[in-house]
Amino acid sequence: QVQLAESGGGLVQPGGSLRLSCSAPGFTLDYSAIGWFRQAPGKEREGVSCISRSDGRLYYADSVKGRFTISRDNAKMTVYLEMNSLKPEDTAVYYCALKLGYCSGNVPDYRYWGQGTQVTVSS
Repeated sequence: QVQLAESGGGLVQPGGSLRLSCSAPGFTLDYSAIGWFRQAPGKEREGVSCISRSDGRLYYADSVKGRFTISRDNAKMTVYLEMNSLKPEDTAVYYCALKLGYCSGNVPDYRYWGQGTQVTVSS
């Protein structure tokens, strides 16, 4: 059983930065991918970014391109989401999730999920 745990959320002013962490012991698997998703109140969960250990590729939603950066530390078995120039519309609960194979933006494709961490962007 793979257990994922997010951390690093909080309250930040517009234009500020946060770094989210996802502890993912199962990500040592060569054929796997970690995705970051978010869900705002009253909205569906949406894909934000993904990093694939399978082919090394990185993916970003159009809404976060140029502002968010995903990275991984294999030794710490941790995936990070660096979020800069945050906007009020980035407010949501952020989740990390793991799937076998390559990156996907589809929620049902991910088998393992963390509990989520709240990010609030407000002045």
